[in-house]
Amino acid sequence: RDVFAKGDVVFRTGDYLVMDELGYFYFKDRIGDTFRWKGENVSTAEVESVISNLCDLKDCVAFGVTVPGTDGRACMVVLADTQKTLELNDLADGIYRNLPSYARPMFLRVTLQIESTGTHKMIKRELQEEGYNVTIVQDPLFFYTNGKYVTLDDDLYQKIMH
Repeated sequence: RDVFAKGDVVFRTGDYLVMDELGYFYFKDRIGDTFRWKGENVSTAEVESVISNLCDLKDCVAFGVTVPGTDGRACMVVLADTQKTLELNDLADGIYRNLPSYARPMFLRVTLQIESTGTHKMIKRELQEEGYNVTIVQDPLFFYTNGKYVTLDDDLYQKIMH
């Protein structure tokens, strides 16, 4: 409310719409990187924004990862915690309050630094390829369950994969 002018209302959908001469709106395109989970489109930019704000503007990247036996891609976030001050319980509470259930990261990877390009764009591809595979990833991995993040160890990983 009151975004551009007093009394206006804005609903951010992550969609690019166009308005015709009669004032009707039409879908044109999706803005930014998205993936589908639980029949919903998830905006990685929205997830990254919420999590970065919850963690005092720490660098993070969000992307979709496949989970055996499910349709679409679940949300995973890689978060740079250079000072090692991340409070997982606070993060989980903030995610629960600020993101819809379909956009909440199921998987969390905490690292010291996220590689970036010369133009300061964080590199996602390798992180996405590694996903939440505990046999590849050396950083701490966590799984979101019952409103909190628990350590993703080999036993839990095997349960998810089967």
